Amino acid sequence: MSTHSGTFVWYELIAGDPAAAESFYCTVIGWHARDAGVPGMAYRILSASERPVAGLLGLPGLDAAARPGWIGYIGVDNVDAASARIATASGAILHAPDDIPGVGRFAVVTDPQGAPFALFQGNGEAPMPPAPEGTPGHVAWHELYASEGEAAFAFYADQFGWTKADALDMGPRGIYQMFATGGPPVGGMMTEPDAAAPFWLFYIAVEALDAALERVAQAGGHAIQGPMEVPGGQWIAQCRDPEGTLFALVAPHR
Repeated sequence: MSTHSGTFVWYELIAGDPAAAESFYCTVIGWHARDAGVPGMAYRILSASERPVAGLLGLPGLDAAARPGWIGYIGVDNVDAASARIATASGAILHAPDDIPGVGRFAVVTDPQGAPFALFQGNGEAPMPPAPEGTPGHVAWHELYASEGEAAFAFYADQFGWTKADALDMGPRGIYQMFATGGPPVGGMMTEPDAAAPFWLFYIAVEALDAALERVAQAGGHAIQGPMEVPGGQWIAQCRDPEGTLFALVAPHR
């Protein structure tokens, strides 16, 4: 885990059947899995080549509020202080600040509209530099479906210093606001009143979209939207894994 303050530094999948989830994502994305060596916890590290990308764990032993799904970790300098600021800004604390022995400190929170994410503070070791943009197997885009997009952006800008990048007018669906975390745009936010609850969606880079979608289907998942070309010439698709967990893919070509 890297600790670049204000940026997404880690991703985690909570699965009802972690062994089946590991098989699915390793097949679709090409990740390799290994045990993290966390005492008393079956926690798996998913890596692209030799570079860790995400963690995988099952529901047993987690908080009662835990649900299957993907969650992103945002790096901060002090987890306890960041959690307190989020609570003051009408966010919620789902898992109070806690230590990961030998790794760092984390908390699980929500923004004021209820979208969950996590905070991470490293143990002081030099952070790993980010992978080059679009590297297969790494998360390339972060998308927030909010009940009110402009208010959501204001929250994250205030908490983490995010800035507005380009915006797309999507007609009846409103404005798609891209955001940056100190460099090029890394994600977008939009108002999605039809969503059951606000959530973050993560786009994982693959080399070619059609081939990846064939692997999704063969491994028991399915696409729910796409393939679709987006500004800049990239191709995307939104999918569900065999447990119904939502994830997305992005590639430079079909």
